Amino acid sequence: MTQYRLTLAALAVASTFAPAAYAQDQKMTEVVVSANRIAAERASVAGFSEQPLLQTPASVSVLTREQIQELNIRSTTDAAKYDASIGDAYNAVGYAEQFSIRGFKLNNANSYRKDGHAISGDTQIPLENKESIEVLRGLAGLQAGVAAPGGVVNYVTKRPTDNNLRSVLFEVSERGSVLGTVDLGGRFEDRRFGYRFNAAGERMRSIIKGADGHRSFVSGAFDFRISPQALLQIDADYQKKSQKSAPGFQLIGGTSLPVVDAATFLNDQPWAKPVETESSNIGVNFQYQLSPEWKATLSANQHRFKRDDYTAFPYGCSSESLWPGYCANGDYDVYDYRSLGEEKKPLSAKALLNGRFATGSIRHELAAGLSFFSNRESWGDYVYEYAGVSNIYRPVAVAMTDKQVGPVSERRNDHERSAFVQDIIGLTDQLALHTGVRYASLRRNELGQAAPVRENFWLPNVALVFTPTTKLSYYANYAQGLQYGSVAPMGTTNQARALAPGKSKQVELGAKAEINGITLSTALYQIDQGLEFTDLTSNTFVRNGQERHRGLEFSAQGKVTRELLLGASMAAIHTEQEGTGLADVDGKRVTNVPNFKSTVWADYAVTEVPGLKLNANWQFAGKKAFDKENKTMVPSYHVVNLGGSYATRVGGSAVILRAQVKNAFDKFYWRDVTPELGGYLFPGSPRTFQLSAQVDF
Repeated sequence: MTQYRLTLAALAVASTFAPAAYAQDQKMTEVVVSANRIAAERASVAGFSEQPLLQTPASVSVLTREQIQELNIRSTTDAAKYDASIGDAYNAVGYAEQFSIRGFKLNNANSYRKDGHAISGDTQIPLENKESIEVLRGLAGLQAGVAAPGGVVNYVTKRPTDNNLRSVLFEVSERGSVLGTVDLGGRFEDRRFGYRFNAAGERMRSIIKGADGHRSFVSGAFDFRISPQALLQIDADYQKKSQKSAPGFQLIGGTSLPVVDAATFLNDQPWAKPVETESSNIGVNFQYQLSPEWKATLSANQHRFKRDDYTAFPYGCSSESLWPGYCANGDYDVYDYRSLGEEKKPLSAKALLNGRFATGSIRHELAAGLSFFSNRESWGDYVYEYAGVSNIYRPVAVAMTDKQVGPVSERRNDHERSAFVQDIIGLTDQLALHTGVRYASLRRNELGQAAPVRENFWLPNVALVFTPTTKLSYYANYAQGLQYGSVAPMGTTNQARALAPGKSKQVELGAKAEINGITLSTALYQIDQGLEFTDLTSNTFVRNGQERHRGLEFSAQGKVTRELLLGASMAAIHTEQEGTGLADVDGKRVTNVPNFKSTVWADYAVTEVPGLKLNANWQFAGKKAFDKENKTMVPSYHVVNLGGSYATRVGGSAVILRAQVKNAFDKFYWRDVTPELGGYLFPGSPRTFQLSAQVDF
């Protein structure tokens, strides 16, 4: 089976040569080699209008397809390295890529979007068929409805190309990881119809020895230019992934950071199995240009996610009555955890009307629409049973328990119906007032657990934008957001139960500029939301008091000289917990949030060797609080990544060779300090080598 999966990409690569042979009358595919990597001008995640990002009163970052290729980005984890406002949040190898923005953990049910529609963030989201990754930092109540206060990550799907596209990539990494991808695009003989196919096969050999697996992916996107006014787009994708997950570490004795090798694998019992996930999407988008000033759009997406979760899970030290925490000698309790048949089925649809008009001397850019979202979640009674004791330094095999999982049934469903309107009012040539509001009606039903929750919310958003020149803008923004309550973790008195929905509030001031081709942006913000945590006195997961995040962000990107491209992202965050009435919590920092984080990267074209580029990336993160009482602080760290690429032509085809050394100085650091499940620490990867070859026919 593994051999079959590894040949998926190879077979697709071979299929590219036949179409190329009889398509010689078409133009040669343009080579996807970007020397500029200039910031994107627009992003759909920023709002409903088509205004340039320079004039949008929100903090938005975009990674384009060219940047994804040139920066060797293979996952959202790789992409997050270039935005200092994004951090890991229980991002365990082999499990799910989970993140925080501005210190708030994203919600897996609605903070991740595909073409603006919510998808599950419970697995690695494939990038092979993504044109760009857009990040909206801050509240997204108007733009997205229910979403975590930190923001939204939106994945934009690749669409058919006008010219023939035939591109393949082959990559190898340390320990024998192998990746092959194919990207095919173009138009049929009837040029009203276009296509885009992507496929990938991957053998994963994690730097954590034992957390290995494999992945297969395939997608297709089609469009039909019905008329000059009407466009129909349809896309579908499917991914299957199997990989053993790598649990994190707990504090030694409940107080001290463990001293371990980053490659240590705690899920190493002989009965441990890979986490098996399947995910798919079917999307449709129809656009109709009613007139030069008015456009209507209808879109929908059906996402499906299924997981079988197996883990020899490390938690606590029963011999020292310590939960959480590992024993002083490195012993830890091993639990047999199995949850089979987990399934999520988010379905969303949206109708949008955009138009421009004037009332006297006042210009209006109007957007109004309706949206629908539903998500049905199914699972069975899981097994979480004590199995024995192992050691982080000297692993011990323990026996698997004889417990069995329960039958799967629907346990929770969510429904959201919204109406929204936004008007961008041009008061003068330099001053614009952005006003908008979303009315959201929520219904959550936890079957057999509690009475259904039905609540309605108004989510206003107002901003003022001053644009003294076409290359400079200032803005002030006030917004309200909405998020479902988090689900109580295992071991609490209300485990698997969700807290009630809650609102959040944000005030943001910002400035954006473009100077000599260099884009600059900065934002100062404050976000308040209810604080959710496990009350140790009652062992109940509660929302009590609030957490306040105040931050300053800065980003820059552009060509400093003809040869040198520089980029930087910096985020300073002050977080505080208050209003809980608990003396050991109030006034303390929020967990897993560094007070300062930065990333700087450079790309230099060596003029003496045409086609050769050298690049480097430096990341810094300040210390973090491990627990809400701030008794344990995790040290800051620096990481340096080095790389290069060489572009040439071989036999009429464009070839790009790339090499990268991640964590070039082999620095040990704790990249993720999550409070989830009692608190776990995840080390960053040690030094890793990566080589790839991309061929465009």
